[in-house]
Amino acid sequence: MAQVRSSLDMHCGKKVIDFMRWNKVVFLCSIILLIVSISIVSIRGFNWGLDFTGGTVIELKLERPVDLDLVRYNLKKIGLGQHKVQNLESLYDLIIQIAPKEDFEGTTLSSKVVSTINNSIGQNVIVTRIEVIGPRVGENLPRDAGIALFSAWIAIFIYISYRFSWKLSLGVVLALIHDIVITIGLLSIFKIEIDLTIIASLLSVIGYSLNDKIVVSDRIRENFFTMFSFIPYYIINLSLTQTLIRTIITSLITLVMAGVLFIFGGSLLKGFSLTMIIGIIIGTISSVYVSSSLSLKIGLQRENMFPQMLDNKNQD
Repeated sequence: MAQVRSSLDMHCGKKVIDFMRWNKVVFLCSIILLIVSISIVSIRGFNWGLDFTGGTVIELKLERPVDLDLVRYNLKKIGLGQHKVQNLESLYDLIIQIAPKEDFEGTTLSSKVVSTINNSIGQNVIVTRIEVIGPRVGENLPRDAGIALFSAWIAIFIYISYRFSWKLSLGVVLALIHDIVITIGLLSIFKIEIDLTIIASLLSVIGYSLNDKIVVSDRIRENFFTMFSFIPYYIINLSLTQTLIRTIITSLITLVMAGVLFIFGGSLLKGFSLTMIIGIIIGTISSVYVSSSLSLKIGLQRENMFPQMLDNKNQD
């Protein structure tokens, strides 16, 4: 181990960071976070949005643009409960999504909403569409979202197994699962409303985190191919050091963009952008201390990456 430590000091004039030195501590923290996240989701559940619970959708045509916060305030005053108000293609088109409520249904609900909006904004609106989303449709969405996430993980495992090694692929997929579980645990803690934009954000987190992990995996594969006299522990540390600047810059730029959406994107994009921010931070950490560390723990070796090349070498 002392020889490994000394060899980690410098490589081609550049300092090699010993990331793997702290992998046990980070593993322990990750396991604790996973257990806490799963426990919180089991106890508290999620704050499902209208996309999952069903409800009524009303589209309106306006005479002139209105303040959406004013509309939300007045709809809340009449006791509509959970609802979502947003513009469609233009400022003159308004869509209102309302959670199921026994007090108002169908035409009665539409009349109540139109009357409230007319009185609050002083104009005559025209109803262009009324649609009732049944709870059964909403119940299918969590299942479909789960299938989408699971399918993404399977496709990723197959691709990385073919491109690199199944041991490296297993580390990447487990790291992605780690990222999503902790992220949804935080969504449950903060009671962030889960709608289709959150599902899209989770898939975006998988895509971002996967991109970072593939870059690191490709560098590990390249170093395994060129550095025959070094052990996997050193090669993984070297690969992480070589890609560190790229990882930090990419993460910071993406965080800035997500932060801009969170601050200036309005209420509709807050959940999406917050999920992205959480996922980027967790995904960046897991690229170093979960994906690569797991691959090392399960015994990643050079022969796993280039079995045919090593067989030919042995024959020679």
